[in-house]
This record gives sequence, structure tokens and C-alpha cells, in this order.
Amino acid sequence: MTYNFDPDRWLDNELAALEHERRQTKMTDAEYEERHATLMDRYYDMVDRLDRTYQLPSQN
Repeated sequence: MTYNFDPDRWLDNELAALEHERRQTKMTDAEYEERHATLMDRYYDMVDRLDRTYQLPSQN
């Protein structure tokens, strides 16, 4: 099975959007760091899920 989803490109796009929003608004450094950390957590969780073999849920 192949995926058309590229998590690295997704991350690049999200980081660019975050940087753009930071430049356009009065985002504090603390708010930026928090949002960046949340974004990175989402990315690492996503990559972890994509690295595993797909398994059907158990039919108990």
C-alpha cells in the first residue's frame, strides 16, 4: 500500500503558516513556542502512526 500523504511537506506547510501568522499578529514568544511545540508533537505522533503496519481492529 502506498500513501499520497507526505508528513514532511505537511510539517513544512504548517510551520510556514505559523511563521506567517506570527509576522501578521502580535503573537508573543511564549504563544509561538507553545504552538510550535504542539505542532511538533502532532508531527511526531503522525510519523509514528505512519511507520507502523496497518492492523484491522479486533472483532471481539
